[in-house]
Amino acid sequence: MTTAVREALRQARSSTVHLEMRDIYTPDDPDFADWRAGVRFDPAERWRSWFDLVVSTVSRGVRMRRARIVSEPVSEYIKFEYDVTASHNIAAGEEVRWLPRRRAADLALPGADCWLIDQEIVIFNHFDGNGNWDPATGMEVRTDPDTAGMVASAFESIWERAVPHSAYRPW
Repeated sequence: MTTAVREALRQARSSTVHLEMRDIYTPDDPDFADWRAGVRFDPAERWRSWFDLVVSTVSRGVRMRRARIVSEPVSEYIKFEYDVTASHNIAAGEEVRWLPRRRAADLALPGADCWLIDQEIVIFNHFDGNGNWDPATGMEVRTDPDTAGMVASAFESIWERAVPHSAYRPW
């Protein structure tokens, strides 16, 4: 997670949303490799700094929501994300929903994954075709109201259709 996102979350006052639309991220991630090899771990421990940041953010009264648009049948990476969501994201205080891509076909969506902080700051995350993120060029921060409004509108339309984590079955 980038320093900009961490700092934005530390300063968030009321809300954060995170939109994820890829079927794979960082395919060489050692945590994903461990999971693929059958090594099960406690995400709250392995990713302690992120877990603590979410707990701290939510404890200040900031609502944190994450929506994932996924192809079905889901990729192996999405199975990994699903497997760690309850013990990591939700346990820390995030709300998570899943939207099958076929149910998002008629929605206007941003062209990249993004965060929206307090309906004002948009942080786009750019990945290459293989799912790798380049810290030198992968992040773009926007504060113009039109972009923030577009992302907020898109996210709410996704959230309305998406399935809560507890009810979603990816495979």
